[in-house]
Amino acid sequence: MTMRIRIQPLTAEAFMPYGDVLDATGAPDKLINQGRCGRYHDQARLDFADGRAGISVFQSEAAHLPLRLEMMERHPEGSQAFIPMSADPFLVVVADDAGGTPANPKAFRTQPGQAINLLRGTWHGVLTPLSEPGLFAVIDRIGAGPNLQEHWFEQDYLIED
Repeated sequence: MTMRIRIQPLTAEAFMPYGDVLDATGAPDKLINQGRCGRYHDQARLDFADGRAGISVFQSEAAHLPLRLEMMERHPEGSQAFIPMSADPFLVVVADDAGGTPANPKAFRTQPGQAINLLRGTWHGVLTPLSEPGLFAVIDRIGAGPNLQEHWFEQDYLIED
């Protein structure tokens, strides 16, 4: 039996158990640069067990809906932020942890101008741009030792609008 996951809009409230939504909504925390720039301060809970924060650039092929969810991963040693380098929406899939395996997956579609930060240890799908160029700045842990756990599902999940 295939389980269906309906995509929902990405909101800070719905995403809070899994991470942070980075965007410039509402009034800025303060104005800087002679009043010409609004600063939306400290929007991500970066968390690393060891190592250091690094910025990498990822380029991923676009995915097409409906999308089969076969695998999820998590990073036990550090948070991971995805910042699109274009104004295109992307898909974010997260799940609760049920004794070391992902459970109850949820899918969110970002709006232009939104980025996300996944909390350390959060089960998530792979980077899923919905259009080209699929270019992202990624802030995550750079350090020694393993920081990737994967789980392959026995049951089918289908992500759809």
